[in-house]
Parts: sequence; structure tokens; C-alpha cells
Amino acid sequence: MLEQKHSQTKKMNIQTKKEYFNEVLRLESGRILSEFELVYETYGERASDDSNIIVICHALTGSHHAAGKYDESEPKPGWWDALIGDGKCIDTSKYFVICVDILGSPFGSTSPLSIEPNKNAQYRLRFPVLAISDVVNAQMRLFKRLGIKKVRAIIGGSLGGMQALCFAIEHPDFARNVVSMASTYATQPWAIAFNKIAMHAIKNDPEFKGGYYDEKQVAKNGLLGLEVGRIAGHISFLAPASMERKFARRYVGTDGLYELFGRYEVDRYMEYNGANFAKRFDPLCYLYTIKMMNNFDTTRHYGSLTAALSKVRSQLTLLSFSGDMLFFPSEMKAIADELKALGKEHYYEEIESDYGHDAFLVEVPKIENHIRKAIQ
Repeated sequence: MLEQKHSQTKKMNIQTKKEYFNEVLRLESGRILSEFELVYETYGERASDDSNIIVICHALTGSHHAAGKYDESEPKPGWWDALIGDGKCIDTSKYFVICVDILGSPFGSTSPLSIEPNKNAQYRLRFPVLAISDVVNAQMRLFKRLGIKKVRAIIGGSLGGMQALCFAIEHPDFARNVVSMASTYATQPWAIAFNKIAMHAIKNDPEFKGGYYDEKQVAKNGLLGLEVGRIAGHISFLAPASMERKFARRYVGTDGLYELFGRYEVDRYMEYNGANFAKRFDPLCYLYTIKMMNNFDTTRHYGSLTAALSKVRSQLTLLSFSGDMLFFPSEMKAIADELKALGKEHYYEEIESDYGHDAFLVEVPKIENHIRKAIQ
């Protein structure tokens, strides 16, 4: 076990570690990883009886760094800092919180950029396609090594919500409570279509070079195909009302209205967001992660949603957002309806929001009470 960082903020204890597994992980596809590594971050102190452990599952472009800052030089804190911390909703003075960087991520866990055993070269396109079940099974290997047999709660949104639901179905005795929000039981064609824009743009970008691009150059300059993909994805994360409120029809002051490539403020924002993202996220990792999202289907090995959810023993809390244009509230309600028919203990709420899919990250006050109830 390699400890990468150990940092003490003014209050919250943050530890970042990497665990190496010299063992085979059999994947849903039938392929294997003969060895793998997982980076993970913990917050707070673990109780002697393990009664205070909460697992956080990150979304598509997230990482293990869910909260806090390592030091004051870090420009911004972890991606769910508004929710996690001492005295916050997920109170790290009471709970021991752990967030694992999923397989396929560019932030330290085994991915297409890792060295393939016995090859002395990066996997690149030889890396196997992963399923949500695979990243969850890898996390279960980590928890077993850490001596964690049962946790108080598992919480995630979007791709993290898929992981949370997978834990509930495939490892039904592991968590007392599971919170899945802004997610689905199976990725629908609408969401897959948005991801197709990214896949097509990246694959056909000449600088992608069939997956053998120069990592340093891409990190420095970005990749146009990934910029395009991020713009498409970001549109799906927002909603018309939030875009109207943020940008309206304002025009960039330095651009001419009748210049062909003159920009509205929303144009400039999309360019800025896409360019920055393409310098911090790896294009191959993005392809593998959106493929993982596309392939998610809880019914695949069970024949029906009813059969899949019949395995659940945790209390499920399901939160959807009225303005979500990626995973529509009806998809989460379908899970709730099946749980009700099965007589399973659960709670479902469609939260009023015009922010869009990213509401679970941005509008934290709207979800705090639901999460408190679930973990208490």
C-alpha cells in the first residue's frame, strides 16, 4: 500500500492512498485484469466497530478527491465539498467517508494509460471495456482488504448512482442504506446519443492517432475531439431554464453580431469549458468511461428489473430532478415503482429543479435533508 498524500486541513483529516492488487479481476466481458491498482481517499476517523463508514461513488469525470483541500495552494476543493466535511451534511467529525477512483479513470487507478503486465507499454486500446459491475467488484476487493465488511451507507449521483444501485443489487448485504440520485436503471438511447457525439469526435480527430497520441501534448494543448465531446456532454448536464438564467441572449462584447464566427455568451462558455476539460481529462479514459455508462443495464443478467431489484436488501433512497435532461425522472420512478410492487423498503422523491442533470452537484441544499435521513 502506497500512501500518496496525508493532509490535515483546519478540521478535516484527509488521507489519499493507492492499493495494488496482484490478483486477477474477472470482468463482465469475459476478459481479465491480471493486476490492478485503486486510488482512494478517506475523510474523518473510522469507528472501532465500523458503524460510521460511508462510501461515496464519483460521477463520470469525478475522482477520489471528493472533498477538502490538500493545502491552500489547491485552487478549489474536492467535487462534493459542499456536502462532505466537518459539520456538513455528511459530517466527517462523525462519519468515516471513503471515495474510490474507479477503474478507467485518468486520476491514478488502473486505466488505458497504465502499463500492461508483460508488455512494458501502456494498454491504450488493448485495455478491456469495463462495466459498472467491474468497478464495483474492484472496490469490493479494496474494502475486503481494508477489513470493511459492512457500511452504513453508499451514496452516488449519475455514474456514481449507477454504482450505488449496482452495490445494492449485486452485493445486497454490504450497505444498510443506498442513495442513488440523478441516475437510471439502464442508460437510454437519448443519453447514448449524446455520448456518441464525443466518441465520434474523439475517434475521428487526426491528433487522436488511433489512441496513440502524445499524452504530454494533449495535456498541454487539449484535443479538439474531446472539446467537442465535452460541449455535447455539458449541454446534457444543464437545462434550458438554467442556460436562459445564466446566459440569456447576451452577446460577447468584443464580437460583431454579424461576424460569422461572432459568439453569444453561451458560445464562449462552451468553448471555455470544453478547452479546459480537454486539458485535464484524458481522451481514452473518457471513451472507456462513457462506454461503461452506455452499457449500464441492471436487467442484463436478471431478465427484468423486477428480478434484479428482488435482490436488494438495503434501504434505497432514490432522488431524481425535474429538470434532468440526461436521466429523466421517469427512469428513477420506474425503480421506485418496482420496489413498491416488491414490498421493498425505499424512499423516492422527484426534486423540483430547473438546473438540469448537475443539480445533485450544485443544488446541495435540496438534497441534504434526504441524505441526512438516509444515513441516520
